[in-house]
Amino acid sequence: MTSITSPASRAVLHRPAGRGGRSWLRRSWDRHWYAWAMIAPVVLVLVVLVLYPLIEGIRLSLTDATVRNLGNPLFGQPDRSVGVGVRNYLDILTGSGTPFWTVLVRTMIWTGSCVLLHYTLGMGLAMMLNRPLRGRSVYRILLILPWAVPAFVSAFAWRFLFNGNDGMINRAMGLVGLDPIDWLGPSNWALVAVIAVNVWLGVPFMMVALLGGMQTIPPELYEAAEVDGASAWQQFTNVTLPGLRSVSATVILLGVIWTFNMFPVIFLLTRSNDYTQILVTFSYNLFYNGQIARAATYGVLILSLLLVFASAYRRMLRAQGEVW
Repeated sequence: MTSITSPASRAVLHRPAGRGGRSWLRRSWDRHWYAWAMIAPVVLVLVVLVLYPLIEGIRLSLTDATVRNLGNPLFGQPDRSVGVGVRNYLDILTGSGTPFWTVLVRTMIWTGSCVLLHYTLGMGLAMMLNRPLRGRSVYRILLILPWAVPAFVSAFAWRFLFNGNDGMINRAMGLVGLDPIDWLGPSNWALVAVIAVNVWLGVPFMMVALLGGMQTIPPELYEAAEVDGASAWQQFTNVTLPGLRSVSATVILLGVIWTFNMFPVIFLLTRSNDYTQILVTFSYNLFYNGQIARAATYGVLILSLLLVFASAYRRMLRAQGEVW
């Protein structure tokens, strides 16, 4: 059997690999220099703001660095900290000096409660706004406002409302004969208060994301379900929820990460007392008190926990047939 090859094909087949010995990176730069130029500033920002602090945090977590022995090149102070290996991790995980497991459980309660309420209330509001409703645009704007307001502004506003003596919430409770509550004091009510504020801040994002997902579901599916005699609940469980699966997977993961690391609400409302202390605020307090290595260790542990959760979450979604 005889094969026929054109001169052009032979030229392509016999073209020397590497095109003059240039590397793949050089060829990529020649072809897509504009793309590299556009992402270069972003890469630089990520290196400065993310990669370098991450590497430095890991390094510090393996030392005995404190505010007293950590060097400062700007003032010519030598670094007198020494490496201690994984001793900081062992001390924290075994409960030596820091209540890691107690704070972790409280962090999980805080995160789980907030994300569950975010998703549930966001779903309800999204379903309401997805229907024909007079003044729907106005309602959307009003419901998005908490998300648009900076977190520290909202925290100070709620601090005024929750004030133990003159707060509007306690005054309203007094009008109906209820005793005032020290919402932001050292009690379990403080955790309830910060969860309520964080839910108020986070529901708009869930609502917007889920509403966008609902509007991509073909209305023909609901019409077919009605023809089959499906109830409203059956339409929700068999049409709406499956249609929102990919959106839900993303917003739940983001919600867990954001809530797990939510610092301003807890710190500005309660100054992270013993009843509202979570991992990120505990790490801050360690740093504020000069325990640099311990604070860095907590930061690395927080990152590790979130990476483990994200990996397990992704595996669970793939096991359910979700491409993500």
